[in-house]
Amino acid sequence: MNQVQFFRQLARIAILCVVSAFVLGPLVATVLGGFKSSAEIRTNAIGLPETWQLEHYASIVSSPEFWRYLFNSLVISLSCVFLTLLVGAAAAYVFAQIRFFGSRMLFSYLLLGLMFPFATAILPLFIKVRDIGILDTYWAVILPQTAFGLSLAILLFRTFFQQLPKELFEAAYVDGCGYVRFFWRFTLPLSTPILATVGTFVFVQSWNNFLLPLVVLNSREAFTWPLGMMQFRGEYLTDWNLVLAFVTLTILPAILFFLAAQKYIVAGLTGGAVKG
Repeated sequence: MNQVQFFRQLARIAILCVVSAFVLGPLVATVLGGFKSSAEIRTNAIGLPETWQLEHYASIVSSPEFWRYLFNSLVISLSCVFLTLLVGAAAAYVFAQIRFFGSRMLFSYLLLGLMFPFATAILPLFIKVRDIGILDTYWAVILPQTAFGLSLAILLFRTFFQQLPKELFEAAYVDGCGYVRFFWRFTLPLSTPILATVGTFVFVQSWNNFLLPLVVLNSREAFTWPLGMMQFRGEYLTDWNLVLAFVTLTILPAILFFLAAQKYIVAGLTGGAVKG
């Protein structure tokens, strides 16, 4: 390795360390904040706590409300993942394998959802959810989140499906396998990387969604964890140590879900980048 390559590698490592610090710094401060007192958070937000106070995490874990919020978020997020994968994969399979009149126009119309801000649709969504009669239920969050996640899901699925060998379908078609059977028996089993990639994106987005549950959920029994976090915010005082402990415990499922699917994500995103 010559001197130019050495300094180039050193610069790359330095940039990656700076970026990692910006990403991991707030996470570390959040975790450590749950072990500090409110006064210490204001005076020493980033450093290690002088006295490790475990009662904040213990009070959160022992609270039945915490587990109810976690259960609600888990049900909503997993339902969004299931519906998005099912509907998005089926729609993308049609666009990738079947040519019909208006397919390009319809596909372009679906991609417009990527440019449509979610916040601008919150009032029409509330009115529609109220008129349907599913206000203050899981479906009031699941269905809109699934609808807004389909654009990206269809785009990623279609790109991946187009790279599957055409000879595989031709051989299956000769043996009497139709489009529907080929989708369930061959396409989905070969699409594990893109399924994990889309599922991770949908899960994390649904898990951290705050605006939609805030608008369509009224009863505390149906609150997700971002709404449950508001119980520690009073009119004049906020228990930041409890808030940080609550946030730390509630982001663990999303982190575990990401780590479990991490090895498939890169393969899913790059699977349609080149033709082979």
